[in-house]
Amino acid sequence: MAESEPRPSEERELLAELEEQFRRLKVADVLTQTVLTVSQLGFLRMAPESRQLDEARLAIDALRALVPVLKQALPEEGARDFDSVIANLQLAYARAAAAEAGSERPRAQESATSGEDDAG
Repeated sequence: MAESEPRPSEERELLAELEEQFRRLKVADVLTQTVLTVSQLGFLRMAPESRQLDEARLAIDALRALVPVLKQALPEEGARDFDSVIANLQLAYARAAAAEAGSERPRAQESATSGEDDAG
């Protein structure tokens, strides 16, 4: 057996430890972490250097579905914080979509203008 492979007794111990960690884990904690991760990804997908508005929209839709369910397990201020995150994501999305639409207009105008120049 290679030295990097765990022995069966080590594997059983690791598995038992992992099972114990899962027993202590609360669903609300996992959902909270998920909301934080999805919101970070949503903001990241709106940055000009990594813009993917379809991914940002998916993040917003997922948060709008998940946060109301999670609110039941959160203190009131935590629920307000997550509502603010969704609102900020929606505003950022609107700005990013407008910026993308604005950057596409000049290109469309340039190609229309260059088409006119070729004709003339």
